[in-house]
Amino acid sequence: MFNDNRVSRKGGDQVLLKYEGAVYRPPSEARSLIVQLTIGCSHNRCTFCTMYKDKRFRIRSLAEIKADFTEAKAYYGGHVRRIFLADGDALVMRTPDLLEILDFAKGCFPDAERITSYGTPADINRKSEDELVQLRRAGLEMIYLGAESGDAVTLENVCKGASREEIIAAGRKLRVCGIKSSVTLISGLGGRERLTEHAVESADLISQIQPDYVGFLTLMLERDAMIMEEINAGRLTLLQAEDVVEEMRLFLQNVDAEGTVFRSNHASNYIVLKGTLNEDIPHMLRYLDEIKEQNRFHPERARRL
Repeated sequence: MFNDNRVSRKGGDQVLLKYEGAVYRPPSEARSLIVQLTIGCSHNRCTFCTMYKDKRFRIRSLAEIKADFTEAKAYYGGHVRRIFLADGDALVMRTPDLLEILDFAKGCFPDAERITSYGTPADINRKSEDELVQLRRAGLEMIYLGAESGDAVTLENVCKGASREEIIAAGRKLRVCGIKSSVTLISGLGGRERLTEHAVESADLISQIQPDYVGFLTLMLERDAMIMEEINAGRLTLLQAEDVVEEMRLFLQNVDAEGTVFRSNHASNYIVLKGTLNEDIPHMLRYLDEIKEQNRFHPERARRL
């Protein structure tokens, strides 16, 4: 999470990209230039998420966005290698506007290795295959797709705003159009009540999408998250570390996505687990057994959003 990108120039002047509110990005975008194309999230109703609750959604003007890229170019010169387009769903922008921004970004940073963004299932499915191919050719290399779960009941319970079928369709569409995908799932999102369904159906979802990357977070909540009502009422039971191991074991035993890079190394996780599906599944299962037997989980105080 970033709140501000103020840095000092020689001579005391400052560069300030005009961020509004807290800015979030995937862990792999830690060294990326982050530019907000939208403010907040157009859906913003997921019960577990509080990231954009303090923002009113809007799409920034092309002039505002270009000004940020121009400012960043003046400071960083040719040293930007990665660019991440924020906030929660930059892909909601009209395709002609996105193409114009991608062209401008590449003009400012011609040596940038890649440009990425978040994309909701609705954003992706709303665009035609031709539009997505145009975006890929213009430089949009990868989209981070928050699936959260493959379990239809869990998706409905957390007000995801997309069905299991819509998520699968979005992931497959990216693959057909040549855009890489990184799919995010959340350990514990179904609670103990739907541990098995969440694990097995998430494995099936990934098997059907065959994404380039899949990453697991572990559910962590702020007090004002809407899902706390379910927890406080006893309708949803949070997982303990041992439960997360069982859920992960079920996922790995049921997934079939040859070549997908697997990561469970977010700061929220009880366990750091990484490998490549399917070849590293036996090793990862053995590692889960070792962690459980030796009780080597990350302590609660070390976990954070």
